[in-house]
Amino acid sequence: MAVTPTQFARTTRTSANWNEAKRRVLAAYREWIRAAPEIQTMYSVPFPVSVIRTRMRQEFERHRFVNKLPVVDVLLMQNNAEYQETMNFWKQTTHVMSYFKEENFRGDDRLPDNFMKGFLEGRN
Repeated sequence: MAVTPTQFARTTRTSANWNEAKRRVLAAYREWIRAAPEIQTMYSVPFPVSVIRTRMRQEFERHRFVNKLPVVDVLLMQNNAEYQETMNFWKQTTHVMSYFKEENFRGDDRLPDNFMKGFLEGRN
């Protein structure tokens, strides 16, 4: 599949009111949810599509209680950039896997706390 850089590009806009912002957020959420199977195959994510979709929902839920319209607009702009980079395959697998710290290789405990602990675990 040929990558067209502008295929997923969106113009920068500001929301006129909360209804428009809500509509844009829901549209962005639907785009991500629909793209989950393609992201799984593109980046060879070793998790089922349901786990990927759950993680996407968690990312949207993290900003659920933002109550300033300009902040929502900035988050939507960041979302559009992230979506474009992901779908155009401008990221590497490690970038995508960084969203799955709990399911990833030992999570935050990837590196030992000190030299002796790593040495005793047999890690180089």
